[in-house]
This record gives sequence, C-alpha cells and structure tokens, in this order.
Amino acid sequence: MEVIRRVADVTSRIIERSKPTRSTYLERIAAAVQNTPSRYARGCANQAHGFAACCAEDKSLLRFGNAGNLAIVTSYNDMLSAHQPYERYPELIRDAARKAGGTAQVAGGVPAMCDGMTQGETGMELSLFSRDVIALSTAIALSHQTFDTAVYLGICDKIVPGLLIGALSFGHLPAVFLPGGPMTSGYSNEDRKLLRQRFAEGQVTRDELLEAESSSYHSPGTCTFYGTANTNQMMMEIMGLHLPGSSFVNANTPLRDALTREGVRRAFALTALGKSYMPVGKMLDERVFVNGLVGILATGGSTNHTMHMIAMAAAAGIKLTWSDFEDLAEITPLLVRVYPNGKADVNHFHAAGGMGFLFRELLGAGLLHQDVHTVVGEGLQRYTEEPFLNADGAVVWREGATVSRDDRILRPASAPFESHGGLSVLNGNLGKAIVKTSAVAPGRRRVQATARIFHSQDEMQQAFRAGELHRDVVVVARFQGPKANGMPELHKLLPPLQAVQNHGYKVALITDGRLSGASGDVLSAIHLTPEAADGGPIARLQDGDLLLIDAEAGKLEVLVDSEEWAQRSLATKDKELSSFGVGRELFSMFRERVSPSDQGATIF
Repeated sequence: MEVIRRVADVTSRIIERSKPTRSTYLERIAAAVQNTPSRYARGCANQAHGFAACCAEDKSLLRFGNAGNLAIVTSYNDMLSAHQPYERYPELIRDAARKAGGTAQVAGGVPAMCDGMTQGETGMELSLFSRDVIALSTAIALSHQTFDTAVYLGICDKIVPGLLIGALSFGHLPAVFLPGGPMTSGYSNEDRKLLRQRFAEGQVTRDELLEAESSSYHSPGTCTFYGTANTNQMMMEIMGLHLPGSSFVNANTPLRDALTREGVRRAFALTALGKSYMPVGKMLDERVFVNGLVGILATGGSTNHTMHMIAMAAAAGIKLTWSDFEDLAEITPLLVRVYPNGKADVNHFHAAGGMGFLFRELLGAGLLHQDVHTVVGEGLQRYTEEPFLNADGAVVWREGATVSRDDRILRPASAPFESHGGLSVLNGNLGKAIVKTSAVAPGRRRVQATARIFHSQDEMQQAFRAGELHRDVVVVARFQGPKANGMPELHKLLPPLQAVQNHGYKVALITDGRLSGASGDVLSAIHLTPEAADGGPIARLQDGDLLLIDAEAGKLEVLVDSEEWAQRSLATKDKELSSFGVGRELFSMFRERVSPSDQGATIF
C-alpha cells in the first residue's frame, strides 16, 4: 500500500539522520544498566539516608530485600484541576508496590503551572520554559540513583513533555506515565467560546462570563477540550507509555484507581531485575515517535507538539523536523472532531469509541508501526481494547468498539472528516510557520489582505475596541517568539478576531508566538521562524503590506516589491519591557540560549 510505503519512507529518513546521536544515546543508557537493585551500588550512608523516613516494612525491604524500588515523580498541586487528583496517588502507588513485592518513594516534585490561569497575563511568558525546568527537576528527582523503575504523574501542557525529556535522561529505567483523567462534562466549550466573543464586543457582563467559565471548569480533572493537555494524554497512549484505554477515564473513579495500581505493577515488571526488561530510552525509538506524529495529525492535536515532539525526540537521540509532520499529514486522515475542532469534548470522544477505535482504524490503514514496544509488552494490538472492572474490582480488558458510536465525533479511516491531517506547514518569504487546519473551515483557509502590526496583545485589543479591525485584515503579532519573551500563548487575540470574522470579514493572524491546542477557527500562521527578535522577515513588515496565507497550498508570503523589501530595516522592541517582573528576570539565560521553534524551542 502507498500509505505503508510512505510511513516507512518517513521513518527510514528519521532513522538515517538520527544514526550518530541515537547510537550514542543507546550506548550511554546501556552502560547505566544494573541487574541488581540500584541502591546496592550506593554506600551505606547513602542507603541509610534513602530509607531513614520509611515505614518499618519498606525500610526492611530496602535494607535487606532484592525487590525493586520505584520512583514517583509527581507534578501534584491543588491549583491545577487536572493535577489535584494526584494528591492521593503516592499512597495508592506505595500500596500497589508492596503488593508487587517492591517499594515506592516520592523521588521529587516538578513545577506545574496552569496555562489556563496565566493566559493573557505576564506569567504566561514563563510557560514554555517551564517544560525545560520540569525536565531539569525530573533529573534532580532521579539523581539519587536508588531507583529501578519510575512512574510519572503529569497531564498538562508543558508538564508531560518536560517529564518525558527528564525520563529520557535516565533512559535506562523503565517508565510508566499515570494519567489522572478528565473532569466530567460541564458548560459546553462551544457555548463558552461564543460567550467570550460576545464579551469581547461588550454584549455580556464579566459576571456572566465568569459564571460560564466556572460551569465549564468545574471539578477535579483535566479540562475537557482537546488542547495540549488532552493531546498529551492521547500521545502518551499512542506511544505506549500509558496502559491501553487509560487516557480518558474520568478522575477519581474506581476504574481510574485500578488503572493506577495496574500501572505500578507494569512498572515493576519492566525492570532489569526481571526477564522483561524494557528501558524507556530503548522503548521510544524512531517508530514510536512516528506513531506519535500520526496520532497528533489524525486527531487534530495541539500545535504545541510541533515543538514538544522535536524536543522530546532529541532527548532520545532522535532528530525530527517539521518536514516529517508535513509529509505524514499528506497521508494521515483527520478522524476526530473534538473542540476546538468540533463541538464535542473528550468525554464524548471516549464514549464514541475513544482511543481503542482510533488505534483500530490507524492500524488497519497501515499508518502506525504495530511491532513496537509498550508498557504492556510488544505490539499495539492490545491498545484496541478497553479497560473495565471485574467483579473483584480489578481492571480487565475486552475488545473495544469496532464501529464509531457517533460519527459526528469519531470516524473510520475509510470515511474521514478530511483526507489531510490536522496540521500544515507553511513556507514563503516570511519564513516557516504552522497552521492548525483542523479548526479552520475549508472556505477560510486562504486569506489575502493587508497587514496591521502589533507588538503586544493589549495593543491589538485597543485597536479592536476602537473599531480599527472591522475589515479584511491580517493581524501580525510579532516579538512574541521564544527569544523575545518566552513565546507566550496569545489567548487574548482570538475572541476579537473571531468576532470580526463573524461580521463577514476575511481575517487571519501571523505571529512568531503560540496559540496552543486552543487554536480557534481563525486562520493562524503561528510559531513563525525566524522570529522577529532573531532578525526574521516578520520584523520588516509594515502596516498596509499585502499578505497571503494559503494553508491549502502551504504558502506564507508578503506581496511587496522585492527592491523595496530588501531596503527595509528591521523593527526593534525594547527588551527591558519583557525582562523583569513575575520572575522573568530569572529566565534571561533561557531567552538567550533557546533554539528556534522548528528545532524544539529548547535550551538543551
């Protein structure tokens, strides 16, 4: 089949370009493997420090036993609704570890900021960099070298990628990621979006909007729209780091707890102390990352992963590029419609057949590498199954949905929503950018209009309130890239632009910043590289320039006379304005060191 051949071609290309770095990485993790408990290699004082605070049973096992010791790396806090359920997990995990004959310890915590709380605020300028801080924190947690396996508690935006980068720095250890699950459905995401637009136009009060937001984000668990957090969950499952069918089981339910206990048992089964050793650094090979890319494209996942996947793969010695996304998008059908790509939420997706049906369709279409290693063994066939509780309260799996239970949300590969994946890469004389096509109606994927330049979200909102944007327009938000100010998500841009679009105007956005998994139905060329702060062409743009964004043809161009364009100087922005306050001064070295968006926007 042509699809199978093209998936193989992309995979072969990745393997070939990654050979030097991947082989070095595998050699390094092989040298770190120990076939006896890791704590035995530590001195007596080191070991005593490690179990001094343990209960008598665990202390005895750690002192005299031959069983494994499991690290818990947690991003728990009770500010994030998605992470609040993790408060109970350490005791659940310790109990499951003892029943498996081993021990478990909280090795360390990692920071977990809520992008939903910092959207449009100054603190958002720390968000992307928090991923690399989390990776560093994970390495510190594991640096005591007293562990034989690890579980990772994380869900949201930068947290899962950061945990995985850190886990891969200890790639000789097995890794299981334990999700917390989504909250139940509340006020619909689609109605909330419309209310935000009406608020931007002054048609509803702040109290009315806050009531709607509170009814949407209403309980412990992940937010229910398909943003970066839930794309993370899909990605961890399709890459084999979650148990089958576990990603979207609701928080704080008996099935959720049973899956957590089973995840602990699997973490112990994979250690070098037994016969089924599978370190995470070996498990996550080039084929697994290709599977992850396909999953993002087939579900219309978060645009943030055009950076995160590159950074995560690099931590395993694997080199991904935006061209890999682009080539796979040409053959990957869009099978899922979940807000912001549709009106449903992740609970509706799960009920319609969820991950089991998605796996079945992608495997049947030849889009996934089936013969990869996962936390439940070799091969992806088990991931077509769904988990349930038996009469004893233990988790068991049975055949998942063979047909979609709602084809408005989830479709077979033979009848997709679209034949092209949910992301496109644009190229042109302004550089390279990403478009989330799955959220944009086909008739709105090509816009040619004049530019209006802004250097902040607040500037753009002032122009909107003054009525200056009620026309065909391409809004340009520059100096929003990683070097400029940490590449915040530009959440405040969307409601005004959607409101202008709803008045019948052709509207688009170009930015070197981010819009995240919440990217809406306005044509948006984001993650533009080179960025303005790095001398990118976007810094030459002026108000009134004619711009073309064509997501179907993959074009991003300024239609200005070439001689005039060449003579233009680069605009500048006072860096001091985004260098201090809310901790930003502590991240100056990140801004100086960070790589471009198409190279992962990382300091490593």
